[in-house]
Amino acid sequence: MRGDVEHRDFEDWYGREHPRLVAALLLVTGDVDLARDAVDEACSRALARWARVSEMESPGGYVYRIALHEAWRRRRRARIERGLWARSRVDPIVPAPAGEAWDLVRNLAPRQRTAIVLRYVADLTEAEIARVMGVSRTTVSSTLIDARRLIAEQLETGSEQVEDRHG
Repeated sequence: MRGDVEHRDFEDWYGREHPRLVAALLLVTGDVDLARDAVDEACSRALARWARVSEMESPGGYVYRIALHEAWRRRRRARIERGLWARSRVDPIVPAPAGEAWDLVRNLAPRQRTAIVLRYVADLTEAEIARVMGVSRTTVSSTLIDARRLIAEQLETGSEQVEDRHG
């Protein structure tokens, strides 16, 4: 019963204070998304400790302090990540396999294409592919068989259009 009362007490406090906290942080940071995220994180921490926080002289001050620290932490992290990205500026483009067979793979049904790529590009076993795709190993096996058969048929006939049998 005490937990229900504490929960309602937090909900009342949250309803009153959340808009004011977001507005204050928005004025400090100039970024509405950052302000909301930081305040939400701070409020979730306050809820986890609400029995203690609600007894403080200023629960709002406590939450504001946490939100402000969270906003600065997120800003600092974003700045560091941007700096690291700028220094490492390696093109994230991974060359795609080339050739007629890979052109045909691009036209396979999504499940078949995924299975082929995981098997022959990522070099996963059928069991690993099954875990990644959330299907059984036998489904992976039959999907790979069907996909290879379709590719082989298209290579034999010279057509680059793979029949989309699985949507």
